[in-house]
Amino acid sequence: MVEPTPSSLPSPSSPSPNHLVPPTLSADPPPPPSQSAGGPILPFPKRPSFRVTSEFDSDSSVFFHKVSCKLFDSLAKLKLSFQNNNKGEVSDPQLVFTSKHLSLHYDLEEQDALVKASFDVGPRLHFKAAHDVKANQGEVAMVANLADPGYALELSSPVPYIGLPKATIKFPLGEVSLEEREEEEVKRALSINGIVKSHILNGICTAQYSDEDLKLRYCYKDDAISFIPSISLPSNSLSFALKRCFSPSDKLSYWYNFDSDKWSAVYKHTYGKDFKFKAGYDSEVRLGWASLWVGDEGGKAKTAPMKMKVQFMLQVPQDDITSSALMFRVKKRWDI
Repeated sequence: MVEPTPSSLPSPSSPSPNHLVPPTLSADPPPPPSQSAGGPILPFPKRPSFRVTSEFDSDSSVFFHKVSCKLFDSLAKLKLSFQNNNKGEVSDPQLVFTSKHLSLHYDLEEQDALVKASFDVGPRLHFKAAHDVKANQGEVAMVANLADPGYALELSSPVPYIGLPKATIKFPLGEVSLEEREEEEVKRALSINGIVKSHILNGICTAQYSDEDLKLRYCYKDDAISFIPSISLPSNSLSFALKRCFSPSDKLSYWYNFDSDKWSAVYKHTYGKDFKFKAGYDSEVRLGWASLWVGDEGGKAKTAPMKMKVQFMLQVPQDDITSSALMFRVKKRWDI
């Protein structure tokens, strides 16, 4: 009789082939899969999107180009602009960097820079400064928002420091500025400038005082008509503007100056949002004109069809009709 060897005997802890034991769950999570060799360790930063805008004016025969992009997840913006004529000569290159608290405007031809900075000093204090590097001049200002909304006090002074700082008091109805100015290169006097607005008789009356000249302006406006007379004192120069709205798409504007008997009129008709026709006459230059806008006249090229704005203008001089001129402007934007 042959005795079995120890290796052939079943272990007391070994399960029987006919008895299935469920696997035990480990308390620790499985290790993450190892990164394949040659893969990127850090994600590659996303390329910033570029915006290219080109504009051409047939009157000056000059192209204006602007290239801009947003940096640091839209925290800052970089813009390069320049002009070129029909000969391809580049002129007036400008480089601008803007962010929330700092902006830099650099003129490549003049090798001059304008630096502006602004930031909050406290919950109600705001500091802003500007400096022209080449001229070695600038300005610093501190704005204090007072307890009541709409009221603020601003103190500003040129750099290098000359005389007393300029003080501006802002309130809901306007603002008033006190500034020390030099007269006859010897005497210094305190000047007062300001603007005040108030509602009077269903309209807004505005009084603006600057350099000993007072301008009074009243504006009445409803759904159909706007009437705006204005007078300047002490010159007693009187003028008025009249705007008539015939329908949401048809408007007429008229302006007349009583001193010079000069006047101008403009008729405007809109076709939807992206088409506008305008025609007018200016007696001062004795010129009649008509223009057609494709794209919102006051909007940006981004909102226009195909991101392009076009204006055609016909000018007809009253004295010499044969010298009439047809001009156009084109503005196109590309997003890259």
